[in-house]
Amino acid sequence: MISTLRRGLLVLLAALPLMANAVAAPSAHDIIDRTTKELLADLAANKEQYKQSPSAFYDALNGIVGPVVDADGISRSIMTVKYSRTATPEQIQRFQENFKRSLMQFYGNALLEYNNQGIVVSPAKDESGDRTSVDMQVKGNNGSIYPVSYTLAKINGEWKVRNVIINGINIGKLFRDQFADAMQRNGNDLDKTINGWAGEVAKAKEVTEEAAEKQAP
Repeated sequence: MISTLRRGLLVLLAALPLMANAVAAPSAHDIIDRTTKELLADLAANKEQYKQSPSAFYDALNGIVGPVVDADGISRSIMTVKYSRTATPEQIQRFQENFKRSLMQFYGNALLEYNNQGIVVSPAKDESGDRTSVDMQVKGNNGSIYPVSYTLAKINGEWKVRNVIINGINIGKLFRDQFADAMQRNGNDLDKTINGWAGEVAKAKEVTEEAAEKQAP
C-alpha cells in the first residue's frame, strides 16, 4: 500500500510541470482587456505624480505594457532583414531601448491628457492560430471615436503584441518606412539612425495626430 502511494506521488510530482504547462495561458483578448484596464487604473491613481516625474511614468508604462509586447520582434521588423541581419546584438538591444523609451515618452504624454472618456474592447476573434487581432474603440477628448487594432503573435505559447493600427494608420509600416528613410538620409549609418530614433517617433506622432484631427467633427 505504501509503495503504491509512493509511486502515485512520484507520478504526480513528475506530471506537475506538464500540468502547469497545460493551464490555459491568457487569451489575446484577455491580455489587451486586462492591460488596458490596469493602465487606466494606474493613470487614474498616479496621473499628477507622473506629470511631475516622467521617469516614474516611463517605468510604470514599461512595467504594465512591456511584458505583453514583443519588443525584439517589433524592433527587427522595423529595421527589416536588410538592416537587422548586419546589426550587432548591442545595436539591436540599443534600438529596442530607444524605441520603447521614445514611443512611451511621446505617446505617454497623450495618455496623461486622456480623461478616460471611454474605451471598449471588441469581442474576441478566432485565436486558434499563431496570429490574431484585438480591436477596440477609443473615445477621444473631442468626442470622436477612434478605432484601434492590435496584432498579436503567439510566442512560446504566450500572446505578444506585434503591431498596432490606430485610426487606419499601420504604425509598424509607418515606422519601417521611417527607418528606411532615416538610414538613407544618414548614409546607412545604423548608429546614427538608432541614436536619432526619438525624432522619427515624433514624426510618426505628428502623422497620427493629423489623421485624428481630420476625423474630428
